[in-house]
Amino acid sequence: MKFTPMTIAIASVLLTASGGAIANAQMAKNPMVGGAAMYPTKDIVDNAVNSKDHTTLVAAVKAAGLVDTLKSAGPFTVFAPTNAAFAKLPAGTVETLVKPENKDTLTKILTYHVVAGKLSAADLVAQAKAAGGKATLTTVQGEPLTAWVEGSSVYLQDAKGGKSKVTIADVNQSNGVIHVIDTVLMP
Repeated sequence: MKFTPMTIAIASVLLTASGGAIANAQMAKNPMVGGAAMYPTKDIVDNAVNSKDHTTLVAAVKAAGLVDTLKSAGPFTVFAPTNAAFAKLPAGTVETLVKPENKDTLTKILTYHVVAGKLSAADLVAQAKAAGGKATLTTVQGEPLTAWVEGSSVYLQDAKGGKSKVTIADVNQSNGVIHVIDTVLMP
């Protein structure tokens, strides 16, 4: 059986809830993202620029003028779509969004991927459980995201009904946490 960071996070919640102790030191390590080590001493932007899987996200953050915000103290929870997630959008969408005249729309989409505060996978699981299976998160953009657990994975549903899976959880940063997702969320 392969243990993903999400499986480990969920197991951690279950063991902690049942009074067990987590002794596996591997659980404390940050995962590699896009072939690069992610350092908990670096901020969200300084780590993201090293991930080869997040070049589109980094370019979009720069085009939207959000670099300084995501380098600030936070803390933030960022649901970070991969390049493959952006590639699922209709042809030409990313190219259109990064144009200066579309900065407001791009900012709205990107801030929809950010929640104030630091929410680990265990926090997301606990919130969903406490809310009867689905937790409502308020994004920095202002609209809600819905989070729930299905099997050993955390999923998100956006305002338009789109569904995204957390593929790498708990990438800790000095100013929050990143959860890598497989689909761009739309407000």
